[in-house]
Amino acid sequence: MTGMKRIWADFVRMTMGTAIMAFAVKCIYDPAGLVTGGVSGIAIVVKSLSETATGTGVPLWLTTTALNIPLFLAAFRIQGMKSVLRTLYATAALSFFLGVIPEWIFVKDDLLLSAVFGGLLSGAGFGLVLGGQATTGGTDFLAALLRRAFPHYSVAEILLVLDGVIVLAGAAVFGINYALYALIAVFSVSKVSDAMIEGWKFAKQAYIISEKNEEIASRLMKELDRGATNIYARGMYSEQDRPILFCVVSKKEIVRLKQIAAEIDPRAFVIVSDAKEVLGEGFMELSQ
Repeated sequence: MTGMKRIWADFVRMTMGTAIMAFAVKCIYDPAGLVTGGVSGIAIVVKSLSETATGTGVPLWLTTTALNIPLFLAAFRIQGMKSVLRTLYATAALSFFLGVIPEWIFVKDDLLLSAVFGGLLSGAGFGLVLGGQATTGGTDFLAALLRRAFPHYSVAEILLVLDGVIVLAGAAVFGINYALYALIAVFSVSKVSDAMIEGWKFAKQAYIISEKNEEIASRLMKELDRGATNIYARGMYSEQDRPILFCVVSKKEIVRLKQIAAEIDPRAFVIVSDAKEVLGEGFMELSQ
């Protein structure tokens, strides 16, 4: 994919992702009173408080925009336009979709379903935004700015505290039960967005220590059509050099791999673990 096509693809991902996130916030989180952190969480709290005080809630898009403007100005001054340009677009797109998507209660009177389904949608949307090499700004920028004052803490640690405070604010407004359901949504967002970035097609990686590595490798290549690699290592107890056979297979093939190892060498030592993303021949194509 050429450079320009890649840029356009990234902006399409960001646009789709922010639209999905805006739908989740406006049509699921807001009607259910679920505050999951971030600027959108603050916007939900402000809307609820303003409805109670004046009868007219402050629109979500307005609060989101108002809070993000000073954060972007500060980030622009410190980091420069090039580093924040994509996030600026994603944040503006999120505010836009929060403004144009009609208010519609997608899930009625079911907090658990709202938390789970809202988390799935938000996670998918956020994953697309991250895939476009951006974020939706807000507390991400605030955490980066606060780190300059608190250099002993990481951005992730500061962000966790900020989002925790926002969730507690939601608990104060809507009640502790709503905050606990919001945590389910936060967990769902994290898992789905990670899967979007790291890949859904999990594979298995196996390390085999055996005196008959060549026979095992031959069977694996013949029966499973999978390559294998010898990694040379030294046993600290035996003080002998011995090869470790390394192989990556699909989930359904791992059972046969273990059977082959056991048939050839019942004393073989086999270690199996997950490989979240595998790119290259026999698996997903490696993007250029």
